[in-house]
Amino acid sequence: MRPPQSIRRMRVLLLVLLVLIGIVNYVDRSTLAIANNSVQDEFGIGPTEMGLLLSVFSWAYAFAQLPAGGLLDRFGPRKVLGGGLLLWSAAQAFCGLAAGFKQMLAGRLVLGLGEAPAFPGGAKVVADWFPRESRGLPVGLFNTASTLAPAIAPPLLTWLMLSYGWRTMFVAAGVAGIVLALVWFVVYRDRGQVADEPEPEAAPEPVSVREWVSLLRHRSTWGMMIGFSGVIYSVYLYLTWLPAYLEGERGLSVADTGLALVVPYLAGTLGMLSGGGVGDLLVRRGVRTMIARKVPICAGLLLGGLCTIPVALTPSTTLALVCISGAQFFMNNASAGAWSLATTVGAERITASLGSLQNFGGYFGGAFAPLITGIIVDRTGSFVIALLAASGIAIAAALSYAFLVGKPVGLTEAETVPSR
Repeated sequence: MRPPQSIRRMRVLLLVLLVLIGIVNYVDRSTLAIANNSVQDEFGIGPTEMGLLLSVFSWAYAFAQLPAGGLLDRFGPRKVLGGGLLLWSAAQAFCGLAAGFKQMLAGRLVLGLGEAPAFPGGAKVVADWFPRESRGLPVGLFNTASTLAPAIAPPLLTWLMLSYGWRTMFVAAGVAGIVLALVWFVVYRDRGQVADEPEPEAAPEPVSVREWVSLLRHRSTWGMMIGFSGVIYSVYLYLTWLPAYLEGERGLSVADTGLALVVPYLAGTLGMLSGGGVGDLLVRRGVRTMIARKVPICAGLLLGGLCTIPVALTPSTTLALVCISGAQFFMNNASAGAWSLATTVGAERITASLGSLQNFGGYFGGAFAPLITGIIVDRTGSFVIALLAASGIAIAAALSYAFLVGKPVGLTEAETVPSR
């Protein structure tokens, strides 16, 4: 049965808004990397202090995942996602007005806290508005922001900084987010408030703290957390160290590196788009839901890990770039599949809680990637061991999803998802 036209229109509009929110989310993460040297010069700080400014975001973001999901399930995406967008956008603008290191550090901390509801909130919106068998593609579309934004942000932000200064760049990005938050509050409504909504079901009971804690008793929850840490570890290694690898290890110029980065990011976007769609296709072909959602995750992690091995060992820069693009495609394929899994492995009322726990595990582990890679490169003078370690972590993450994620997660037996 086709949904009413108003529902179809709302789904399209919400997807557009979610993609825009995701792009703003990742653009705001990129501003400090673009302004790195300018901020160091103006504040009179060195690489250690800059490293702290870059790292504090990831730690705040990771730990804020823990309450974010419960808040989303309890109060809904309109309030929590919209409020988070307002908070992180205000923090982004504040960073542009910071008088020194401590104020910038505080701004980056709040930026991480505010951004925490973004992707669990997107998963919650998809779970609320799309049927279970068709959630993979919208999740993939939403998550393309994580690969599309890194491709478009550097030239745009660099132009803003060179034309108007780094402070204007921060403030402009913050204002754009505030405007988008206002649009979100105007547009987004609960399903039952939309015209032509057919027979709305009774609103689910909000998730209590006790119920949220009970999710940690499920082996599948831990499998998702451990597995996603492998996804984000590999993604963050490339996101933070790829330019330095291409320039230092492969001898590319800064200009050539900028051009070379386009292909891997585009490959990552394609992987993100296809990850959820593959799961949808398998479900429609009659494959059991849990297996269908795990296939693109496990395959993506295994193939992404295997693609990383030649990046470490080949003397050919061309082959290395091809394999990096392959790794980006498969890792982002796994990332999209992981978020699709979060929308189907449990009842709708715990979607955001599960998604945020998975995201916490991912970013807690992923936050170590830049640090560990830097230590290895500093000690060995090469990226070889760091890349081989990332490959092993990706393969271990695939095993986590394959063998730890099994039974559906539900707060009661009646709420667990069906096997088909």
